Amino acid sequence: MADFPPPQPAATTATVPVAPVSAGLLAYALFAIGAVLEIAGRGIAWPFPLMTILGIIGVIVCYVKRDEARTTWVASHLTWLIRTFWWSFLWDLIGVVVMLTLIGIPIAFGIWFVTSLWVIYRVVRGYLIFKDSKPIPGV
Repeated sequence: MADFPPPQPAATTATVPVAPVSAGLLAYALFAIGAVLEIAGRGIAWPFPLMTILGIIGVIVCYVKRDEARTTWVASHLTWLIRTFWWSFLWDLIGVVVMLTLIGIPIAFGIWFVTSLWVIYRVVRGYLIFKDSKPIPGV
């Protein structure tokens, strides 16, 4: 009788599970919509473009799915969005503190303007890299 080799499992390619990719896309969408609505509604030189309910839900999604995406390219995007949220929050708080002084009002509006542009840049740049299924370089 002929000996047949035992069946081998099918070769699998290293793919990213659907859940972290969907979560990353959802987080980018929430950040983008939240920031655009806040900036369009109040103006580009207004504090806290990500502190809308959409931005807060977006950062919660990033925190919840970060462990699931730990070894994938999506993890760098979730970290990128979390850092975007907290750094923009910090700079906007600095703008609020500066605004408390009468002389700092124009400086505060400058800080908020630059922070709003920076948030838009980070969301757009991150999404453009995300759609190519690549990690954020340096994160």
